[in-house]
Amino acid sequence: MRALRSVAIGMSAMALLVGPTMQGARSATVPVNTNVSEMPGNNAEDAIAANPTNPGNVVAMTTLPDADSGLFKGVSFDGGSTWDRSTIGGSADDPLGPICCDQQMTFDRFGNLWVVYLRNDDPGAFVALSTDGGRSFAHLFDIAPRFPSRGGSSNGGSRRERAKKNLFADQPSIAVGPNSVWVSYTVSPSAVIQAAGMSVTGLGVFGSFSAPQNVPTGQGHGDYGDTAVGPDGQVMVVYQNKTGGQQGATIFTALDPDGLGPRGFDDPKEFAETEVGGFDYIPAQPDRSVDAEANLAWDKTGGPHNGRLYAIWTQESPNESDNTDVMFQHSDDNGATWTPPVKLNDDATANSQFNPAIALDPSTGAVGVAWYDAREDLGAGGPGDTDGVPNDDAEFWATYSTDGGATLVPNFKVSAGASNAGDIGNNFDYGDYTHAAFQSGVFYPLWSDNSNSTGDNPDGALTALDLSIARVIVS
Repeated sequence: MRALRSVAIGMSAMALLVGPTMQGARSATVPVNTNVSEMPGNNAEDAIAANPTNPGNVVAMTTLPDADSGLFKGVSFDGGSTWDRSTIGGSADDPLGPICCDQQMTFDRFGNLWVVYLRNDDPGAFVALSTDGGRSFAHLFDIAPRFPSRGGSSNGGSRRERAKKNLFADQPSIAVGPNSVWVSYTVSPSAVIQAAGMSVTGLGVFGSFSAPQNVPTGQGHGDYGDTAVGPDGQVMVVYQNKTGGQQGATIFTALDPDGLGPRGFDDPKEFAETEVGGFDYIPAQPDRSVDAEANLAWDKTGGPHNGRLYAIWTQESPNESDNTDVMFQHSDDNGATWTPPVKLNDDATANSQFNPAIALDPSTGAVGVAWYDAREDLGAGGPGDTDGVPNDDAEFWATYSTDGGATLVPNFKVSAGASNAGDIGNNFDYGDYTHAAFQSGVFYPLWSDNSNSTGDNPDGALTALDLSIARVIVS
């Protein structure tokens, strides 16, 4: 197994005041990359979580090339130096069932590892639990998409009734609070956002999920959402509408101020206008396309920025220019007001940045963001260009803040090589999303990579994607 070394980047040497004109020197050190999956075939749409009760325990997952073959799972107990590799959900006989895709996961403060995913044989959002750091999982719940009705409530329906109306859950997300776990998803084809939560009080000690509740319809339609839970158990979802096409979209947030209490979600608020539609094609993601990928992270540390809610999303300027950028904002009043959006990527090109991921360290409150980035692909050769065509190759880049977003380090390159999604030939590219983890001062960006910079991709360079990780020590 290839050892995973780390790179340390100090704020004092690299501080960058958040603002559109302030830039500093960029680190030339690229952290050592490790191929987590090391398996034939394409690995894309990635999830990762790090255990607050055992910081060296990191779990990574990715979708496998065959929709019926389940998920790759990598488990580490030494901070990513070595990995135990396996597949889960590969058949109807598997305890988790025949997993399709759209997995996301998170550890809670007790060390429970919660995973939400979709299956091939049922339209619901499935939830599984590991109490042993990801070594094994038990399927617990099928959260069934409900018939939307007026007034923000949901009506039940049998599996047969749901299937008859072609209702199914899409792109679920999962988040934990101090004593709860929440799942949200889109009910397709109606594009109504629904969420359900349950109490968690210890390792393996939990209740039952509430009946799914609608984000109030009218503005409560959308997809490609994310979920966050605040320090008092309040819940926020973020999503975009429209859900298809290349033209722009509106990003909305909706707050349930009492979480597991009786109140339910307030009317959605318009959060941002983006020129990135639901299926927006760019050269670096030519077949799958991208969406705005709005994501949230909530500070529950009890520290100086406790209660601060962070959001990232993707903008394109001008529309259909392929000049996409990662935007960053935060709120200190449960999303009632937000700071002005700031562009995170500090490049001076008109190239694409897309599929961003955000993670917050629950031990320190530091926040990190990572994304696919085509800034070095000018079509003129060099480390960011594989084919002489501009803006179609991507690397992985990142930044972070240790002071609540007041300053961020200048962007630093995470990936050791450039990848090309168009060379895969399977129309899935990098998938719809990726994720990152942050725990006890270590930021873990995770991405799909076919550069073969590690020399151990079984398919070779610029073929199928493997799952890559880096370890960034934040000081």
